[in-house]
Amino acid sequence: MGKVAANLKVMPENPEVDLDDLQERLEQSLPEGAKINNVDRDDVAFGLVALLPTVIVPDDTGGTEAVEEAFSEVEDVESVSVEEVGRL
Repeated sequence: MGKVAANLKVMPENPEVDLDDLQERLEQSLPEGAKINNVDRDDVAFGLVALLPTVIVPDDTGGTEAVEEAFSEVEDVESVSVEEVGRL
């Protein structure tokens, strides 16, 4: 059984969101078997900064859907999108 690495883009609701706190809440919301490998940040516009987590999930769990749903339910998250997916 392999693993899948996915680069996601998580947009906060507004520029005032504490990104360190948001990152911690994203990590806590992960479904079983998934883990965040690292998190980059991307300046979007007008002070808004997106989090770019790289998430590792088992290949047999149906891809990144469970992670996307979990992240979408976290408070202060405006949107979640998959930027890139690849097998490890």
